[in-house]
Amino acid sequence: MTNKDLANLMFPSIKHDTDFYENKYKERNLKEGAIVTRYAPSPTGFVHMGALYASFIASHMAHQTDGIMFLRIEDTDQERKVENGVVSIIKDLNDFGIAFDEGMTSEDDEIGEYGPYTQSKRKEIYQTYVKSLVEKGLAYPCFCTKEELDKIREDQAKIKTRIGYYGNWAKYRNLSIDEAITRIKNGEEYVVRLKSPGDFNRKIRVKDCIRGVIEFPEHDIDDVILKRDGLPTYHFAHAIDDHLMHTTHVIRGDEWVSSLPLHIQLFQVLGFKAPKYAHISPLEKIDGDVRRKLSKRKDPEAAVSYYAKQGIPKEAVMIYLATVSNSNFERWFETNPKASLNDFKMEFNKMSKSGSLFDLEKLLNISKNYISKLPATKVYDDALTWASEYDDELKDLLVKYKEYSTNIFNIERERKKPRKDYSSYSDIKNQIWYMFDELYNPNDEDYEFGKINDYNEIKTILDEYINNYYNEEDDESTWFNRMKELCDKLGYASDMKQYKEDPSKFKGNVADVSIVLRVALTTKAMTPNLYDIMKLLGYNRIKDRYNKFITK
Repeated sequence: MTNKDLANLMFPSIKHDTDFYENKYKERNLKEGAIVTRYAPSPTGFVHMGALYASFIASHMAHQTDGIMFLRIEDTDQERKVENGVVSIIKDLNDFGIAFDEGMTSEDDEIGEYGPYTQSKRKEIYQTYVKSLVEKGLAYPCFCTKEELDKIREDQAKIKTRIGYYGNWAKYRNLSIDEAITRIKNGEEYVVRLKSPGDFNRKIRVKDCIRGVIEFPEHDIDDVILKRDGLPTYHFAHAIDDHLMHTTHVIRGDEWVSSLPLHIQLFQVLGFKAPKYAHISPLEKIDGDVRRKLSKRKDPEAAVSYYAKQGIPKEAVMIYLATVSNSNFERWFETNPKASLNDFKMEFNKMSKSGSLFDLEKLLNISKNYISKLPATKVYDDALTWASEYDDELKDLLVKYKEYSTNIFNIERERKKPRKDYSSYSDIKNQIWYMFDELYNPNDEDYEFGKINDYNEIKTILDEYINNYYNEEDDESTWFNRMKELCDKLGYASDMKQYKEDPSKFKGNVADVSIVLRVALTTKAMTPNLYDIMKLLGYNRIKDRYNKFITK
């Protein structure tokens, strides 16, 4: 009996040989230097920030070279699969502008000429290549039971040697073909293992696009490449898929660095040219005195759904990820304020070789800057979209007072340095609640007037101002001059220079009076431009609020 007889017994229903698939999936017709890469998740339905980060880099690197980014679903581990997991992944990534040129478009639909793009539908392809390896004596059936594997690990632990199925520990590596055939005919279960040609005492050198040259011991473990259910392991499937889909660059998290010796060996044994690898450093977080990886379990901000719930614009998130991904992005972004994120040329050699600190405060600051530069109409539309899903009270107010709300968002927005009040759309209600009578219901403890804290004096200022000095027809200059006239009448300095020269001559200054007017109207000492607020509220509401305070 020969290896070919063994292979035919193991795979009796395989119709094609490997040449069939090599001819079917021809080289891509792309320009020189174009990157072909992929995002290849398991269909668990959960996209975390690290996955968004990696897919963003992969997408950007591919598209800036006029290359291809495709979505491949790696579902060979059927136990982890969740209902509608693929649709959830596609939606989450699309929400952040990650679009795929090929691959899955829904649970069952796909586009592209290199599919199927779901691994469970490629079973026959994998088995064809496994069969070829068995025919060449490069893979073999392994009949090890769980108990036998446990015994091997136990014996290795006792003598303190490496744990694994290799060398003399590979019990079925040198089983005769005849005995293997007999066992299979007897119905014994088996997996298929790679007959590793490696020697752990030899070194291999691999050039990573980000980390440079990395040195490893050769891989010498006879890894499982086909499981009992006939589906491949991740490692084997990735080698077949990236070869047939003509992936030029595998861009992935650095947790896969340790798998490089196996992956390189698989490409060599299969006779394929290996793609280039780029291992991205993890996003990390300071947790007390410890710096650790951003955790799906511990950190709510690790889930991309967190940003939608908080109302942080997806554009701000992507700008932040670009800042983290390339050390020169931040400077480029500052000097090209009108450029699109797509205009930035990302480079592997500008990526961190160690972990990148995930700074939520910095992301929120970027978000604040981003929102501050949007037109008021855009802020209104985005705020309404967010509120429609997460805050019914705010939604109702925005719908009821569309023009008024838009004008609120426009306060100081068209100046050279616009205000930066909102870091997210969930901030908005906390920032502008006092502009809506439906939300305005302050208590005595809400007021903090600063230097002028005598209530009788405060009431005098308010009474004088609303009855004798406020005119809603005034432009801003006239409005401010009237406030200064009020100060002169009540003994406050209308000229800050005079006040600084001799504060003892005055009760306070125009800034102190301005705070009284602001706090009594809004409860807040820090707000956008008071003139604009008064203009929007109008005389009747200003008078009503001041009179209510005076009555209190």
